[in-house]
Amino acid sequence: MQAVYHLPGLFEFHELYRVFLPLYRGHRDWFYDWCTIGSVYGAPAGCRWDGGRAGFGEASPEETAELMRAYGISARLTFSNSLLREGDLSDPACNRLCALFEHYGPVPAGVILTSDLLLDYLRREYPGLYFVSSTTKVLTRFRELEEELERPEFRYVVPDFRLNKALDRLMSLPEELKDKVEFLCNEACWFECPDRKACYENVSRKNLGLDCEDHVCASPYAERGYRFSDAMENPGFIGIREIRDAYMPGGFSHFKIEGRSLGSAVILEFLLYYLTRPEYRLRVREEIYLDSSLDLF
Repeated sequence: MQAVYHLPGLFEFHELYRVFLPLYRGHRDWFYDWCTIGSVYGAPAGCRWDGGRAGFGEASPEETAELMRAYGISARLTFSNSLLREGDLSDPACNRLCALFEHYGPVPAGVILTSDLLLDYLRREYPGLYFVSSTTKVLTRFRELEEELERPEFRYVVPDFRLNKALDRLMSLPEELKDKVEFLCNEACWFECPDRKACYENVSRKNLGLDCEDHVCASPYAERGYRFSDAMENPGFIGIREIRDAYMPGGFSHFKIEGRSLGSAVILEFLLYYLTRPEYRLRVREEIYLDSSLDLF
């Protein structure tokens, strides 16, 4: 068994992956042999069906599809808007993306979603895509997670990060359901947050062009912004030692790294921590930093 990572920034960090993926393929000895990249997920800027985090990706969909095809990596469209209505389903830009990625290569593309309305539409119109139940559903009760895992239309389900350490109950899942669990590893959101769903819904409203105020985060740490060091201290954090020593032996292999709304320099730190052998991290940094075509931010 290998750990399969699902990485952020399909459109948002296209330039970083354009430089990183040749290193990953060309110097496999620099990277852990017990893990691999399963998918890269994201959405273009201004995407109406986007949900969990507002996309700001400017990369060309055709270039993005070609990069994923070249490296045999699944592309996932983040269409997790939870407030879609029937009229939103005809959005031409989102439909063009689905049509492009449905047939972009030998590795199937997926859609991460929240809305059952959108799920039914995509299953009917784009049967070549697979579907991932989004963490934006905020499934915090274990029975809710079980019911979601039992839905045959989903290939993977991303539970709320606050269920990450419910190991006794997770280990009791049948193997066919364990194969569908995709853990969100590096969430820095306040573990006690009561407004996580409201925060996601606020982003959904903005992507639909609705007039609404910004969601005000109630976390006592909100002013710090995202810091990987804070995420590592979160009770729901899953690090590489836990992946290897607990989750993989327990039958779990899929792990999602968040970060679409962060800068490329932070994403690089995720790639170094989760994928790169410690003795080669400096070499990877140097190769990335010294590439004149890449402007980390």
